[in-house]
Amino acid sequence: MTARAEDTILALLDERGPGKTICPSEAARVLGGDAGFRDHMDEVRAAAGALRDRGQVEVTQGGRPVDPAGARGPIRLGRPG
Repeated sequence: MTARAEDTILALLDERGPGKTICPSEAARVLGGDAGFRDHMDEVRAAAGALRDRGQVEVTQGGRPVDPAGARGPIRLGRPG
């Protein structure tokens, strides 16, 4: 299932365009809809971590790089700049 979450993150970032970010909940909503998105948040954060480890995504909190697995509170996903 993580591959689908990775693809969703990358597609949303491509749609948003260069220099723009997304909230992980946006990807989770694509996967689970408005009513079921919370069930996909751990999957999306895991996918974000895998993409970050491969250099495909930056994960930030308050503008600083973070590990999505350990971050508490809102994070943003973007393409490396």
